[in-house]
Amino acid sequence: MSPDPTQPPMHGDPGTRGHVTVVGAGIVGVSCAAFLQRAGFQVTIVDRLEPGFGTSFGNAGSVSPSAILPVAMPGMLRKVPGWLLDPLGPLTIRWRYLPVVTPWLLRFLRHANRDEAMRVATAMRALMEPVFDDYAEILDPETFDRLIRRNGCLYVYESREELAAAGWSLDLRRRLGARMEEIGGDDIRQLEPALNRRFDIGIFAPENGRTVDPHLLVRAIADRVRAGGGSVIRADVRDVEIGPDGPRALLTDTGRLSVERLVLAAGAWSAPLARKLGAKVPLETQRGYHVTFADPGIDVRRTVMWNTRSVFVNPMDCGLRIAGTVELAGLSAPPDHARSDKLARIAVEMFPDLDTGGASNWMGHRPCLPDSLPVIDRSPRFANTVLAFGHQHVGICSGGPTGRHVASLMAGDTPRIDLSPFSASRF
Repeated sequence: MSPDPTQPPMHGDPGTRGHVTVVGAGIVGVSCAAFLQRAGFQVTIVDRLEPGFGTSFGNAGSVSPSAILPVAMPGMLRKVPGWLLDPLGPLTIRWRYLPVVTPWLLRFLRHANRDEAMRVATAMRALMEPVFDDYAEILDPETFDRLIRRNGCLYVYESREELAAAGWSLDLRRRLGARMEEIGGDDIRQLEPALNRRFDIGIFAPENGRTVDPHLLVRAIADRVRAGGGSVIRADVRDVEIGPDGPRALLTDTGRLSVERLVLAAGAWSAPLARKLGAKVPLETQRGYHVTFADPGIDVRRTVMWNTRSVFVNPMDCGLRIAGTVELAGLSAPPDHARSDKLARIAVEMFPDLDTGGASNWMGHRPCLPDSLPVIDRSPRFANTVLAFGHQHVGICSGGPTGRHVASLMAGDTPRIDLSPFSASRF
């Protein structure tokens, strides 16, 4: 759906409600800025990088309102040892980081049960179901049509036993309104002729879609914020100066920046600032890798997920991208591009005729909380501050909707959904 360029801002002209500073220029931060601007606020985005050059740059590109399952799923605990021993497995932990991450990991695994999966999926479905409409509201029609496709997502399996193992999670998504249609090998090959013929059963999710360029999507939203009178400042936020009524300045590597109202959307780097703003949250980075093949030599038409390997393949303007798996190693360790090499091997398993020449590698930081829900909430201490971080593996899927709800919170309006599952005080 393309936006209506004649639609007025939500609450009058930008600036009529005061000024908001957004820390973070990824998909969540720029979406917050765009909706705040539509709600009548003047906005400034602050980040050490230009919009879209952080974690959002390497996103797998899925725009999927059915991508609602938590990372910690029932039965995960018994699978972890096998994953760690499998060179192509979906999880690796750097052993030097294990003592640091173990308390978080134990907390994470406590959520790996059916009750928690139902709770999390219900909240995420409510958040992400309108994702296409929300992006349509903050992009001009031409840009929306150029960057976003809604031609479904294909989940592939090698056997009916593999599909049966995913049965409970598929039924959960169906119960929450997602369309998940079982298809056979002939239909798979009609949708994606280049796929390995070993994938003889699949699930097609027609409501899902993708972006052909996550970096450009973030930039386009930021450019529209600039065109509406907002500004983007390159600065590394080191601390927050607190006044009698809450945050009054950001202390950055380029100096002091006064603030009137504040949104914290700094992704995996949010925890230290969140503590200063009254929210102590167990935020961890689940490092993700991608490989992009600039000239793949095959025709892939939509997002394809190999469920067993936990990887997504997405055709983009820059080539064919495969992304996924999790590495626990913290924010400061250098990338281990052996992980990227493994992704490339998986890509060839999926698409035997893939031309792997001209491949580029990347690693980024997914901000994850133990229950797989982001924080979307007012600060527990300061009325002039809203928190929006922790969107784990679904930043593009949930960035636009998060921006809408952050604007409602800042304006004092009632959000369209129940935001209590996303409370900053739930830990």
